[in-house]
This record gives sequence, C-alpha cells and structure tokens, in this order.
Amino acid sequence: MALRAAGRAEEAMATVRVHLRLKPRDGDALNLMGVLLQGEGRYDESERMLRRAAEIDPRNPAYVNNLGVTLHYAGREAEAIAQWERSTGLAPRYALPWISLASGYARAGQSARAVEAGRRAVEVAPDAPAAHANLAFALQHAGRTEEACEAAARAVEVAPGEPRLRSSHLMLLNYVDAPAAQVAAAHRAFGAACAPRVAPAPAPSDADRPLRIGFLSADLKDHSVAFFVESILRARGEGDRMVAYSCAPPKAGDAMQERLRPLFDEWVDAWALDDAALDAAIRARGIDVLVELMGHSGGNRLTALASRPAPVIVTAIGYPNTTGLPAVGWRVVDSVTDPPGSEPACSERLLRLDPCFLCYRPPDDAPAPSMPAEDAPITFGSFNNSSKVSQRTARLWSAVLAACPGSRLVLKSMTLADPDVRASVERRLVDAGIAAERIELIGATASRAAHLALYSRVHVALDTVPYNGTTTTCEALWMGVPVIALSGDRHAARVSESLLRAAGHPEWIAGSESAYVDLAVGLARDRARLTEARRALRDELRASPLLNADAYGARFRAALRHAWQSTVGQ
Repeated sequence: MALRAAGRAEEAMATVRVHLRLKPRDGDALNLMGVLLQGEGRYDESERMLRRAAEIDPRNPAYVNNLGVTLHYAGREAEAIAQWERSTGLAPRYALPWISLASGYARAGQSARAVEAGRRAVEVAPDAPAAHANLAFALQHAGRTEEACEAAARAVEVAPGEPRLRSSHLMLLNYVDAPAAQVAAAHRAFGAACAPRVAPAPAPSDADRPLRIGFLSADLKDHSVAFFVESILRARGEGDRMVAYSCAPPKAGDAMQERLRPLFDEWVDAWALDDAALDAAIRARGIDVLVELMGHSGGNRLTALASRPAPVIVTAIGYPNTTGLPAVGWRVVDSVTDPPGSEPACSERLLRLDPCFLCYRPPDDAPAPSMPAEDAPITFGSFNNSSKVSQRTARLWSAVLAACPGSRLVLKSMTLADPDVRASVERRLVDAGIAAERIELIGATASRAAHLALYSRVHVALDTVPYNGTTTTCEALWMGVPVIALSGDRHAARVSESLLRAAGHPEWIAGSESAYVDLAVGLARDRARLTEARRALRDELRASPLLNADAYGARFRAALRHAWQSTVGQ
C-alpha cells in the first residue's frame, strides 16, 4: 500500500504476487491484490481475486465489502449492493458496507433505504467523515436538501482538512437560503484547505501565439452542460489546439460524446487519474489555458488543480458560484449574474461575457411547441431537479396556486421515479399549503423528446429559488413556455434572469415574491399571450443572443485570450 501511495502500483502488485506464489491461499493477500487491481481499473482481475478471498474465508466482511466496491466500479450496481448487504449481515457494526449502501441505494432509486443505511453508518462510525458525507448524498437524493446540507457540514467538522468533503458541502449550500457572506467564506475555506504540492506552471512570455486550451469536465457527454459547451469548441482561434480531459468513464452509444470528440485535437481519459497524475497530464501537454467546467459539482477535480498545472485556469458554465481555489484565476459570468460590486464574493477575477454568460444549443429531437387543451385547467410546471424544490420555493408556489383557484402544479424530475422522493416532495408542497390533489409528479421519460413533449401540458413554468434552473429554463423557452423567475442576491439566484434577458423577455422577471405571484397568475390567465408565446418564442430565441453561437464563441475566445495576455510576464 505504501508503494501504491508512492505511485508505484505495478511494483506493489509484483510484491504481492511473490507472496501469493508462496502462500496462494492467503486471503488477506488475495484481498490486497484485489484492492490494488481495483485502484488500477482492472476490475475483472480484481473481482477474481476478491472472490477467491471470499471463498477461502466466506465470513470475512472486509473481503465481501471490497468485492462490492469492485462490482460498483465495474458498473454492476445491483450486484455490488448485494455484496454490501451480505457484508452487513456478517458484521452489523462494520461501517464500510453501510457507508457504501448509503450511496448505492440512492443511485438505485431506493432513497428511504439509502437514508436508513446512512443513519446506520453514522451510528456505528460517528467519527468517519465518509459516513456523514454519504448520508448527505442519500438525503439529497431523497429530496431532503436542508438535512443533506447539515450532514455534509458535519462531515467537514469531522475532517476539516479534507477538501473533497468541503466541496460536497459547498455544492449543497447553493440549494439553501444560507447568507451570501457565509457561502463565500465557506468557498474560501475550501481553497485554504487545498495546499499546492509542486510549483505552479511557469507564466507565459508570448501574448499573441496560438493557445493550447484544455477542457476539464465530467460532462462531455449526454449531460446538460454539454449543450452549452459546443459553441465554445467550434470557435477556436487559428492555430489553437484543444485537449479534452474527460473525468467520466466512456459510455458506449453516447451521441453527445460522439458529437464532441471530433472537436478536440486530443481526448484524455482523466477519470482514472489521481490528482498528481492529472496535474502531470495537464503539464505534459503544455496547456496554456485550462477551462474547468465543473466547479464543485459532482465528480469535480478541483483538488488536482491546487498547484496550478496551467498558467491560466478559468472556471465556466458548470457551477453557479466561485470555486474558492486560489489556483483558479478567472471565472466566466455576466453583468446580470455578477453585477459590478459582487467581486468580493469571488476568489477569481471575473470575465463578464455580456449579454449572457451562456449560449444554449437546443436538442435536435425537440418536438414542435403546442398548447394545452382548451378545456385543461391552468397548469403551472417545473421540470427542475427535485433537490431545487426548497422550502421557500414550495411556499412561493403555494402562493401562486392560492391566487389562481382551480390551477394545478406539475413537477417533472428523474428523481421523482423514486417513490420515497415523490413522497418527500409531495409532503413539502402539502406542508406549504398546496392540496395533494392539485399536484402531479412525473419521473423519468423514455427519451429527451418525450420529456420535452410534456411541456404541452404546461401553461407557465415556475422557476426555483434560491437555485434557479438553467437547462430547464432554456428548454421551457424552446418549447414556447414562458418562465417566471425571481431575481435574487447571488449568481445561482440570477441565472434565469440572465437567460430571460438574453432571450428578450425581461417582463417575466420578478423583483419580489409578490410580483412573482402576480406575473405567474396574470400570464396564466391570458391565453392569447400564451398562444402567441408558443407560436413565436422559438423563432425569437433563434434570433437572440442566447442562441447566437458564433457571437458567443467569439466572446468566449476573446475572454480566454484576455486572461492569457493578462498573465504574460507575471
């Protein structure tokens, strides 16, 4: 294990092989070899070793737990859960399988069992930060975001020096109504916990030469972020070289990934690289400007950037806040999301890409917009992630429905396929004053086209607070559905305002909660305006800055060049 920690995994495995030739039935050595192979992504070999260990000592909970971990990494989640359940049966107070089940059940859409496993993990290992972190993961999947944020904060308290725990907590802070100053301070504390390991990449000396630009993301695939990235990739400057650092394992048949791959000169599978190896992979290719597209969202690699492996690092698109990491020098925003005066809340220098920091690429398979039936009740809708349905959002929507008798509320989210999530979200809405019979909850659909077709049942889309929609706001507009947004006090709470202004509809932005209610109800009752929106919105978007890929790409490229030139000679 010391050899592996030193980056000498092959030597470590060779050492264990020597031991296994002498003692081929040593369960501990087989287990160790399985763990080493697991760390190298050699899951078939790892599974064979761990199964042999478990056959030799079938009552050893550690062997069974590690087999579950290998099966999980191999994408065989149901089999992994079965092994973790078996491990808890062998040793009910052994924490590791409970910790794994908290996240495994959540990924499998069994939120109640996930939370139960997370509670059990915390009970048997209260000082294990992973127990609190995975409980937070389970609670978020269950739609209990405020509780999730508290559990993530507890993980940070247990291990304050672990940056990844702070990162998970920061992501959750965007969903709750924490004071903006507190959120900014928490981001800076993350940066303080990320100590550089080596010297930064040297500063550039040539301001005007073509750039080697790296893109670091786990979402260069069929993911909402990808719909905002393509215009950047197609706008490369003459002579520029572009390298993808993909932090997600490849998935066969992913049409978006297949669409994006040819836009890069090189594609690096970074998902199997640890922080030091990823740092080295960025330096080895002489990246001038690294565009980080994840921030603190899931699967991020901010800790790998602590030593500044590229002279210029820019964060963009994927996260609605500062990174807090000193190595990240620039952040892409606009004057709506981050108006002048908001600089103290950010650790980065701001690159304002007015009129909007995003450019949307609609999906090719979107159906034509259509209105609800003439005799359908007024229907408000939100297709945002159910984690965004905060207590404040529920109260705001309750006020809308109270002001519009007979109206209904339709929510659509993949997580609502989980009965426990459905129950949690419905309970939140009912507690806010919305009668259960006025609520309809829809889970996953068979395709994106089917998902978008559901907008034909919605008269007016309602945005969430304090964490606005992004892709969902754009999709609603593309389907001809007006979106009512509330202007907030931070980037995450101003994204929809930025999108609506870029789309040419600032009249759908409310400056107060009472104005939000009035706008939503007034628009819902005006069928002529709604019908006109269905007819005209798509063409309006095509002509707007929100979809002008060429202009946006040029602005983004100029912003990267500005960041590069500002770094020359420093």
